[in-house]
Amino acid sequence: MLTRLLQKLHALVSSSSTTMIPSITVDELRSRMRAGQDLFILDVRQPEEHASARICDGPLIPLGELPHRIGELESVRDREIIVYCRSGARSGQAAQFLNQQGFTCTNVMGGILAWNQSKG
Repeated sequence: MLTRLLQKLHALVSSSSTTMIPSITVDELRSRMRAGQDLFILDVRQPEEHASARICDGPLIPLGELPHRIGELESVRDREIIVYCRSGARSGQAAQFLNQQGFTCTNVMGGILAWNQSKG
């Protein structure tokens, strides 16, 4: 079932016109966090990945569940959603999907791997 959901999500993202997804480096994100900006940071990894390391205590909605759980994000539709995953690939897909649904999303380049490697 998860495979089918991911295939549907991939088809939806692939079939649309290719648009640049706004992105942010981990250093830029860290700077914004230190400045006290009120950020909405969404993790689209799997629960076991989220349990082992995370950028913050923000929400977790795995990429494969995103189409069915999009309603959970309605309260932040008017805010920027910063999306991350392990390396930036899944979060890029999530950001593109959410942007197509009318949200404003930014992808964290390099994901949690870059976050953990940065000196911040």
